[in-house]
Amino acid sequence: MAEHPAGDAPVACQDMSNLPSVLFTQAAARPDADLLWARGQDGWRAHTRREAAEQVQALAAGLRALGLDHGERVVLVSENRPEFLIADLAIMAAGGITVPAYTTNTEADHAHVLQDSGAAAVIVSSPALAGRLLPGAAASASCRFGLTIDAVSRAHLPANGPPMHTWADALARGRTALAAGGHNGHGPLGAEPGRDDIATLIYTSGTGGKPKGVMLTHGNLLANCASIHPLLDEIGVRANLERFLSFLPLSHAYERTAGQFFPLTIGAEIFYSRGVEHLTTEMGEVRPTIMTAVPRLYELMHQRLMAGLRKQAGWRQRLFHVAVRLGRRRQAKGRLDPVSAVADRALERLVRDKVRTRFGGRLKGMVSGGAALNPEIGRDFLALGLRVIQGYGQTEAAPVIAFNPPNHVKIDTVGRPLPGVEVSLAPDNELLVRGPNVMKGYWGLPEHTARTIKDGWLYTGDLAQIDEDGYITITDRKKDIVVLSGGDTLSPARVESVLTRQPEVAQAMVYGDKRPHLVALVVPDEEFMRTWASENGCPAELSALSRMKAFHDQMDRVLRRVNREVSQMERVRRFAVAPQPFTVDNDMLTPTMKIRRHKIREAYGEVLENLY
Repeated sequence: MAEHPAGDAPVACQDMSNLPSVLFTQAAARPDADLLWARGQDGWRAHTRREAAEQVQALAAGLRALGLDHGERVVLVSENRPEFLIADLAIMAAGGITVPAYTTNTEADHAHVLQDSGAAAVIVSSPALAGRLLPGAAASASCRFGLTIDAVSRAHLPANGPPMHTWADALARGRTALAAGGHNGHGPLGAEPGRDDIATLIYTSGTGGKPKGVMLTHGNLLANCASIHPLLDEIGVRANLERFLSFLPLSHAYERTAGQFFPLTIGAEIFYSRGVEHLTTEMGEVRPTIMTAVPRLYELMHQRLMAGLRKQAGWRQRLFHVAVRLGRRRQAKGRLDPVSAVADRALERLVRDKVRTRFGGRLKGMVSGGAALNPEIGRDFLALGLRVIQGYGQTEAAPVIAFNPPNHVKIDTVGRPLPGVEVSLAPDNELLVRGPNVMKGYWGLPEHTARTIKDGWLYTGDLAQIDEDGYITITDRKKDIVVLSGGDTLSPARVESVLTRQPEVAQAMVYGDKRPHLVALVVPDEEFMRTWASENGCPAELSALSRMKAFHDQMDRVLRRVNREVSQMERVRRFAVAPQPFTVDNDMLTPTMKIRRHKIREAYGEVLENLY
């Protein structure tokens, strides 16, 4: 690990007994340092480490005063905001187990999580979210009380629900208890949790079937953070100097570790985004140094970058493309010839500096996880001077398993295993993982746990290859592999990646298991649709039927272009256009923007079958 200036060392995760201890240690070292930022109408406002630690202590004591016992579960439903971290750590400091739930969950989703976890309490941020969560709490036999962060009127509270308390009331109760001496020195009122104690139950987002509660211990999460430290040292990530912009859902294991716990261990400032629609503005305001996102967001950023380029003067477009071409050549060969190197240096100022400014101008790394990154998009960002670092993980591994060394990136891989993590391949090439980050098991499902963890090895369900340098390439989910009726097997994700790389296509799902060939369901790109409509939809002599045929012919040309890039068995023979995008709201995307194949098949199965 690189040397840090005196007083600037990150928290030694291996020496911490639990996650709240990280915050208490940081607050003791630099109490007045800013930690958590939220944007209000009058700009950004910070909570210092001292303020955050005091609220965690008080809320933990308040939860104990309200009756929370050691090991009991608390469901937490909140947008990304300072109170999420405070509530999360307070539940743990009180000896409880945090059960984060997605803000996009339906009433039925919440009811399942509450029932399955046997939660004793709920914490919810807003009236809108309370309206979907509290009916499930009212129906739960185990839920004894709840807290609301924002004011919630009686109209949003079920008449037969558990007693609800305000955030302010819980803090006041806790401060009273602490003043009376109810404190054990490091965590308020109760036995301090240890590394082997369960810190959280994270319910998998459910790309298929009912979500299961993944039991992660304090040690699992601390080990994951400790393994990430030396890798990010390579790009100059330093304690007390970094800024993270948090916008992926904190209920997901990826953002919770990479965007909350890891920044906490290095004393970074965490800025909470108001949502993806505000991201461009907020990146300019916050100027983050580290960014974590899922591939779909990088794809959208790339699309916007290219759409903006098409509006530029011709000479600017030519300079941009030369910068990409030279940057890609430098990546592939390691160096450029002297003439090209001079041009490449000039393009740093003329092109790459301007691109970096769009992302805040201070980014040391753009971490991609949660799904496979299209390598062509990754190469473009690298060529433009934006360091993209692809990693890989699963909720069951806290979640990071592998990570590209920032200065030795192989963008078409997910990198090498984290320090202390072992990987192996089963005979069918399923990736197996063993290490201190591997979960304790699935909550209440010993048989599922036994099928997933064998002799200490986590069976990931992902098919992979490992090269001579130890870099891992994920080829597909084992259960998603398509077997054509002729016996050929193929990866639908690879074909979908080529489809969505086309500027006309926003989303796609291919289909064909036990069928003679592939077909596809595509969602056209919005900007392409607007442009096409303005150019083809106006003449009065064109009937609606003629316009539909013209549009189908245009998309057919896109399909022919795609089929030139794939093997014969991967070719898509026919397609249908989805009438609406795949979204979280219509249940066709997970909150981290992976397609839910089973949900799309349920909705469009007849359409897909009619293509044969």
